Amino acid sequence: MLEPRPALGTLFLPSLLAIFLLSTAAALILSYSFLSYSLQEKEEESTMSVSLFDGQQIPLVGLGTWKSKPGQVESAVSVALDAGYKLIDGAHVYGNEQEVGNALKEKIGAGLNRKDLFIVSKLWNTKHRESDVRPALLNTLKDLQLDYIDLYLIHWPISFVPGDNKFPKNPDGSMQYDSVPPLETWRAMEKLVDEGLVRYIGLSNFNSQQVDEIMSNCRIQPAVLQCEAHPYLNQQRLLDHISKYKIVFQAYSPLGSPDRPWARSGEPVLLDNPTVAEIGKRYNKSVAQVLIRFQVERGVVVIPKSVTPERIRSNFDVFDFKLTQEEMQTLLGLETNWRACLPTIEVDGKQVPRDAGHPHYPFNIPY
Repeated sequence: MLEPRPALGTLFLPSLLAIFLLSTAAALILSYSFLSYSLQEKEEESTMSVSLFDGQQIPLVGLGTWKSKPGQVESAVSVALDAGYKLIDGAHVYGNEQEVGNALKEKIGAGLNRKDLFIVSKLWNTKHRESDVRPALLNTLKDLQLDYIDLYLIHWPISFVPGDNKFPKNPDGSMQYDSVPPLETWRAMEKLVDEGLVRYIGLSNFNSQQVDEIMSNCRIQPAVLQCEAHPYLNQQRLLDHISKYKIVFQAYSPLGSPDRPWARSGEPVLLDNPTVAEIGKRYNKSVAQVLIRFQVERGVVVIPKSVTPERIRSNFDVFDFKLTQEEMQTLLGLETNWRACLPTIEVDGKQVPRDAGHPHYPFNIPY
């Protein structure tokens, strides 16, 4: 007797089930892969920026423009933006903001999103009086060809007599100082935020006590403190001090400012340090890259200056390696409290700090 033939649907049931299971597995694998990629992408993005006091992000590596000669800055900014930089640091006193603005206009006009950039400038010493602060910013905005900047810093706590001469001097060659309290300048800076002309305001070359004074009396807190920092002047105590306020530290001259025009024979050259070079060899990285990574590891925003395309790209190539804790301690151990960027004058044949007699001179206490 012939057995009854199974229904056609039951013959395909196992095959359909197998196809369903395979499709589900494939979908899960694709979803997992996409999630892993997204998490990795977010992790990479997070390692390239640090949080400000309000949770917004500031890029960890930017391009410095101090000492960049006229005719070179525009190209340097353009190369940096093409290389992935988002932060450009400048100042009115550098005398090159028009060139920076030309590069920004070109790149933004070519499709670069302005909101992805973080543009920094600084209020110079001759513009500390309340009535001078807003006009100074408007001049910077005009030069940069922007409607707003992301961060505006008080360049120094020291004020000079107001005017268009950036370095006013007395007949004997000494500086013509003003005595504007930094807090007066700060209150004028706060109004710039109110107007939407700047997103954040901050300080540069202020010591811990001066930061405390601003924090105790401000309506809008400083977002950033920019100071010289490198292994010979690691600024760890100042960094620890401002961290309680959630102020981000930004390091200028991270390579020791080897091209400073006032460099004298016998002064240390950080880029020639054999200890830093030895660390670099372990990762196939240059001394400059190790010095930049040193700051990144500490959550310090770092703004190396260069106008050489290869070096600009190399300075940004620091996110594919990490220094060990031992290496970080070694670099911190190079501290000598040596400043590369200290204005000096000659008195009785010796170089002494130029502004030490000013009531707001910042370097008369340890940090």
